[in-house]
Amino acid sequence: MQWLYWFIAIILSAGAGYWVYRKDKKREVPYPWLTAALRSIVVLLTLLLLLAPYITISRNETQKPVVLFLQDNSQSVARALDKDTAAYQKNAQQLLDKLSGTYRVVRWGFGHSVQADSLFQYRQTSTDIAAALAKAQEFYGAQNLGAVILATDGRYNEGNNPAYQQLSFQNPVYTVGLGDSAAQKDLRIANVYANKTVALNSQFEIRADVLAQLCNGYNNSAQLLESGNVLSATPVSVNADRFDRAVSFSVKAAVAGLHHYVVSIPVADGEANITNNRRDVFVEVVDEKKNILLAAAAPHPDVNAIREALSGMDNFKLTIRTADNLPSSFDGYDMVILHQLPGLSDNVSQLVAASHKPVWYIVGTQNNFGALASLPKPANLNMNPGALRDVFASYNTAFSSFTLPQSLPAVLDKMPPLNMPVGNVKALPNTDVLLRQRSGEPMPLWMLQQSNVPVAMLIGEGIWRWRLYEYKNFGKHEVIDECIRQTVSFLTANNAEKPFRVVLPKYVWSDQEAITLDAYLLNANNEQVNTADVQLRIADSAGNKQAYSMEKNGSAYRINIGVRAGGTYTYNAQAAYNGKTYTVSGSFVVESMPLEFMETGADFPLLYSLAKKYNGSFVPASAVGSLYDSISKNTNIKPVIQTNAETVPLVDWKWYFFLVLLFAVAEWLLRKYWLAQ
Repeated sequence: MQWLYWFIAIILSAGAGYWVYRKDKKREVPYPWLTAALRSIVVLLTLLLLLAPYITISRNETQKPVVLFLQDNSQSVARALDKDTAAYQKNAQQLLDKLSGTYRVVRWGFGHSVQADSLFQYRQTSTDIAAALAKAQEFYGAQNLGAVILATDGRYNEGNNPAYQQLSFQNPVYTVGLGDSAAQKDLRIANVYANKTVALNSQFEIRADVLAQLCNGYNNSAQLLESGNVLSATPVSVNADRFDRAVSFSVKAAVAGLHHYVVSIPVADGEANITNNRRDVFVEVVDEKKNILLAAAAPHPDVNAIREALSGMDNFKLTIRTADNLPSSFDGYDMVILHQLPGLSDNVSQLVAASHKPVWYIVGTQNNFGALASLPKPANLNMNPGALRDVFASYNTAFSSFTLPQSLPAVLDKMPPLNMPVGNVKALPNTDVLLRQRSGEPMPLWMLQQSNVPVAMLIGEGIWRWRLYEYKNFGKHEVIDECIRQTVSFLTANNAEKPFRVVLPKYVWSDQEAITLDAYLLNANNEQVNTADVQLRIADSAGNKQAYSMEKNGSAYRINIGVRAGGTYTYNAQAAYNGKTYTVSGSFVVESMPLEFMETGADFPLLYSLAKKYNGSFVPASAVGSLYDSISKNTNIKPVIQTNAETVPLVDWKWYFFLVLLFAVAEWLLRKYWLAQ
């Protein structure tokens, strides 16, 4: 439409000029075409101001490609580079300076977190390569990201394996290998698996992964110790340069209380890194019979499956009720299992809210999802109970709340699907997912959440079929029953029904992380209060003591006692409330074994695979400067010309008014001058 305004303005201004030309010619003005031209310009500019007050201006802006330099700043890199640190830093800085002439260079340092422009410090205590790459995609995915340079030793001890990470990078990733990939002699306890709580007089298992590198011919025994005494030993014979074996120890829970065990393996001849030859683990033995209520919307085979799984467990007493025969209160029970409850016509929601008891929700089509939404749970649900679908379950290898039989993944592969309502399930923060959907989106199915009042949730019906199929294929019910038992143990172990208790997020800490303790005080109605003061005393293994007052945090207590040196510590907490004094004691261990030193050597194969996956290339640290040629010769890395259209009001241009005035005054002066002659 704007072209029409321009056309009208040009026609009218031309007409005005022609009219002036004719008049001035009759007056015998020396140059009538000049005054006519000035009049046309004045009329045109004035009409444009009235008819087309806006002008659209297009500007071309050239955006340089972004080259993101990701430098591993963890402690292991300083050890990997060693004497080559200064030379590598010089070569890397020269590369970045050279790239800055053609590209927009962004510098990030990473370890457990990403820090902008913090390079070559090597102070971070852990490494998460996957998180650094994910953040690169999040920040620059929509921009002109030309290339990513990832400089690291390839050793990660947090997050996911970056080789299996699904990122939508359209740009190449160039990897720089720092350190020496040559294998070093090392024998270590990689991981330890044990349940956090077990029942008194039960037999339980502690497992450990033993990894060996260049230790062929080693013969000795891995040991389980408590208070310096050897409880059990398992022979370990290494018959290859790369060795991986799981060892297990069977322990009798003969004494109630918190037990501190140590899994260790003797040092191999010539082994330099001996800090990873032992691991600590804590197990609490409880001597309390737990009363469990299993409330179901209606009789169901799943109810019998849970009853069979818990039978023979002396520390559990199970009561089964249906929705039409519920107790008036849940206060007499240590935990509640709700099978497809709350429903449409019961008061389960009020009973759960009033009891503050741990709950295991087994969700199905008979649930009232509106009532369920108001209750504490480990996930948000958006489901349609009127439609069903089948889902196959798979084990989440990142699950850590308790230990399950090693055969669990193999058993799940042969299990039939669960029947669940159609919809979406999204796990909340601090939720540990045991099982998730096998295909498609990894939607959580079996979840647990640790909190003051822990909760668990199973999405779907059909665990009774799982027990039948496990027996059909393996001749026993061991794995599925253990999943049920450990879920119940997880929930009941955290409900000690003690008026005052102290909770640690974990019992084994690193000497690089700050230690926190939480405390909870309950009144007569089992409600959390923090009106009383809580005094805390911490003692190290040498007997040195420090006193603290715990801070009030919401309705509970919390304290951060900071980073501690390696060793065994004991704590004693005391609270005086309503004329009574409550005392809680316990212990924890601080390991002088940074995560960065758990593994030795660089992992160049991982860096090769990342470079190949994202169409880049791998270079050692000494050849980091050669990446300039690789990047500059990559025709896919090029500037982007962006055209921006901007609408500008003519009234905002002050010079426009002076221009109109200039031409008008020029015409007036010329005509006055010529007519005066």
